[in-house]
Amino acid sequence: MFKINENYLKLPGSYLFSTIAKKVSAYTEANPGSDIIRLGIGDVTQPLAPAVISAMHKAVDEMSDAATFHGYAPDLGYAFLRDAIAAHDYKARGCEISSDEIFVSDGAKSDSANIQEIFGQENRIAVCDPVYPVYVDSNVMSGRTGEYHPETETWSNVIYMPCTMENHFVPEFPKETPDLIYLCLPNNPTGTTITKPKLQEWVDYANKIGAVIIYDAAYEAYISEPDVAHSIYECEGARTCAIELKSFSKNAGFTGVRLGYTVVPKDLACGEVSLHDLWARRHGTKFNGAPYIVQKAGEAVYSKEGKQQLKEQVAYYMKNASAIKAGLQDAGYTVFGGVNAPYIWLKTPQGMTSWAFFDYLLEQANVVGTPGSGFGPSGEGYFRLTAFGSYENTLRALERIKKL
Repeated sequence: MFKINENYLKLPGSYLFSTIAKKVSAYTEANPGSDIIRLGIGDVTQPLAPAVISAMHKAVDEMSDAATFHGYAPDLGYAFLRDAIAAHDYKARGCEISSDEIFVSDGAKSDSANIQEIFGQENRIAVCDPVYPVYVDSNVMSGRTGEYHPETETWSNVIYMPCTMENHFVPEFPKETPDLIYLCLPNNPTGTTITKPKLQEWVDYANKIGAVIIYDAAYEAYISEPDVAHSIYECEGARTCAIELKSFSKNAGFTGVRLGYTVVPKDLACGEVSLHDLWARRHGTKFNGAPYIVQKAGEAVYSKEGKQQLKEQVAYYMKNASAIKAGLQDAGYTVFGGVNAPYIWLKTPQGMTSWAFFDYLLEQANVVGTPGSGFGPSGEGYFRLTAFGSYENTLRALERIKKL
């Protein structure tokens, strides 16, 4: 008789955003006609840039002609996209990353969950707390996290690096020695980041202890401060200790198109075993690449027109972030983030739990956000709002919150 992977049974409850969706659905069913403003899930709302749309239309036309038709994409992704990524995201920033070290995929979420497959089950992971739940959940499914303690909402074999108001939401080196270190910078959900010299310290630390940093840079396009690195490969020695995950979802609005990539340098190895070769083998076997049409859209992101159009979109969302932050501060909330990321991290009022504040906002203001406790135990008592709505809805939501 077949057996299941019992590690899946260890996962507590449902996925954070699925729980939110169910709560909102139940509320709207009980309160038909409610005007819900969603500042919760990090989905973009602005349409794709004209340069991207033009490239997709052209690619569709190519698919209708036998002479220009494309079937399966190459395992690593098309060279035209990987070359553009290498030139604009890395060489332009002084990073030594070649196009054959770039693996194109259907999104950073997939790769952030799948990358752990090339590592042994005995490895211990270290995560910022709070942080994007996919990192821990995917390791739970692989049997790497030990047992779950519901009273503390922690896993016995996970090393947590608390990011709190006391340490300015910046992780400190863990007291225990990890094998895999997940860093998301700018951070989701807190919206905070660290300077390039501080990131260099993490690279030096990882090389010293023989750990690998899995670096999620999905929000690098929103960085506004000059002393913050856009890539971990801007740091010396990162090629021997870091894997970087990137996404077109938030910088180019590809949440409904799906495109991302992962960088695994050829210098990264475990003894004589190349992690680049392992990921290439995994990538080829469990193909999760993006179609030709989508990759041509990705190439257009790096065109002169595409860059300008996407710069305007990022500015639009950051205008929302500034409005949310200023509005909440005026209303007396303690607020963080919103400078290098499209996320606002606020302290819940009057000692409310994260989920109690979620219910309060939904019921009293018809505004949806994300409970901080869903990102880890240190997120309790905090709440995330995103800047991905329309500017008009953002202002409307703020007015509702101010009246509470």
